[in-house]
Amino acid sequence: MRVFLDTNVFLYAVGGPHSERDACRMLLRRVGDGTVEATVNTEVIQEILFVLTRRGHGREALKLAGDVASLFPELLSVTRADMIAACKLLGRHPKLSVRDAVHAATMLNAGLHIVVSVDPDFDWLRDIRRVAPSAF
Repeated sequence: MRVFLDTNVFLYAVGGPHSERDACRMLLRRVGDGTVEATVNTEVIQEILFVLTRRGHGREALKLAGDVASLFPELLSVTRADMIAACKLLGRHPKLSVRDAVHAATMLNAGLHIVVSVDPDFDWLRDIRRVAPSAF
């Protein structure tokens, strides 16, 4: 079973003390050693770069983005079909963030239905099940 990793898994793993940090780090170790099959889309890397650079951590943003790209040599591309599906999701779920809608659309179009995230916004989507990093 392949899962999609939300951006916050990576941000909590490299961030300061947080209740989710250790679980995120353990999950990424398991992805790295192949015991958890996971993927991300190109938007996750863009979001990592955006968030960390905005916070003044440009060097860390570049390192983490490179590490994620290396960890997932077959990133899911965000396609035209994904963007159309994201717009439909946003129309049905106006509280869903644009980035989460893009992630969800990419997932669904790739046949994925489990997202690992600390973000409860995914809980509103009936075709996607959110699992906390600590579940791994």
